[in-house]
Amino acid sequence: MRLSSIRARVVYLAAIFAFLLVGSVTLATYFFVADGMARSAEDTAWRFAQHASRMIARSTTSAKLAAADAGLEGDEREREALRRVLREVPDMFTTTVTDDGAYALYIANERDDLELAWYSGEAALNELAHARTLALERRQPVQSTPRARDFLTGMFSAADLGAQVVHVPLQLPDETAGVLDVVYRPVREEGILDSARIPMFVVAGFAIVAAVLMMQVITSWILSLLDTMRRTADSIEAGRLDVRLPVEGEHEIADLARSLNALIDRLARRADVQTRFVADASHELATPVAGIRGYVNILRDWGAEDPEMRTEALAAIDRESRRMARLCGDLLSVIRSEEAAEMRPVRYDVDSVAREVLASAATRYMDKKLEFIGPDEGPLWITGDRDRIEELLSILVDNACKYTPAGGRVSVSTHRRRDAVVIKVSDTGVGIPASDLQNVFERFYRSDASRSKQTGGFGLGLAIAKHIVDMSGGTISVSSIENEGTTFTITLPRHRKPD
Repeated sequence: MRLSSIRARVVYLAAIFAFLLVGSVTLATYFFVADGMARSAEDTAWRFAQHASRMIARSTTSAKLAAADAGLEGDEREREALRRVLREVPDMFTTTVTDDGAYALYIANERDDLELAWYSGEAALNELAHARTLALERRQPVQSTPRARDFLTGMFSAADLGAQVVHVPLQLPDETAGVLDVVYRPVREEGILDSARIPMFVVAGFAIVAAVLMMQVITSWILSLLDTMRRTADSIEAGRLDVRLPVEGEHEIADLARSLNALIDRLARRADVQTRFVADASHELATPVAGIRGYVNILRDWGAEDPEMRTEALAAIDRESRRMARLCGDLLSVIRSEEAAEMRPVRYDVDSVAREVLASAATRYMDKKLEFIGPDEGPLWITGDRDRIEELLSILVDNACKYTPAGGRVSVSTHRRRDAVVIKVSDTGVGIPASDLQNVFERFYRSDASRSKQTGGFGLGLAIAKHIVDMSGGTISVSSIENEGTTFTITLPRHRKPD
């Protein structure tokens, strides 16, 4: 696999994308789990604190009752109750101390300073004097954390959620104030995070590998389709137009294959009509050339002695040469239409141009006794290339005259539509088959070869007409009913600016 290939680039991008996506999801998941464990530790610390507070409250009540039963009264009874409570505290919490919990009791002295009276172990000691003082002032528990938690460090090393400390204010006998520090070390929660970290990374690794492999499979499938298209393109370049791309499914590649197959069909049709045109043009050129050479031989042998033969031969030569000139002219028009012809926009009356074209056609087709109907009297001004539009109308009117039987009608009508001019060229001729309407503007296309042969057409006029309309920024369409007639509709902008 080449490093610069599409497959390699897709692998790189898939690996980077999968790493970023899976890494982000894994990181977010770990944060959520770590935060949940931290909240669980806070809740556990509060439960320990509430339990310890209730135990000291019960011990205080029991100590006061015991001092009263001993016959003590007043301050002496309160002092004795305080001593009893302080003696019971170590035994009281020894049974509840666990590896993840510790306790420290602070008693207020005469200066209202809190002094350490007892602690269950080093884990219970901390430097949170301000928090203890705050709890005593507010007379309600205060929770604090000796140091901030670092979730990210716990993700790549041993989890450390930090200790949870709850400062519980106490009202002891003899009006003595105190604070009990309940310290909870979330060993259980940290263990859960430690046990989940490795499986989480393993799952993340599998997810990254699966994402890359999936992208590889998809890329291989797409590249196989593209390789099929490449082979088809090579076949087309070699001149084979009978190959087709496989069309399976309703995805974008299938849509592209359908479009390319349609393009190949159009190329095949065009190649066919071009081949047919070359054959027809060769025949059309060979026929007048043969006729001209024959009449030249006649002139050479008998022209000097027979004036009628000379006249007939000259007329035939003139007729055949005109036919050749017409074919050559059509071919030159096709060549010119391939080039980016310069438009010379001027302001002119399109109705006047239409009437001139009809008058010229009436002269050429006088023997068919056609009825010509032109636009209504009055100017319809338009800005564009007058000569090109005249050529366009001449092509359409000439076609209408050729395919309209004697006594038929050819008409040109115009009207304005907002900022455009609509021109319709209609006839009552033989019409165009519905199956051929979509192809009539293709170069070299003739819907009926025998009919075109009779009229002398080469299948170039309508292609030239469409090219003129396209250059003018307009549109052209055709509608036809066989044996009833055909109508070409041209829409041109009224103000065509030079390119």
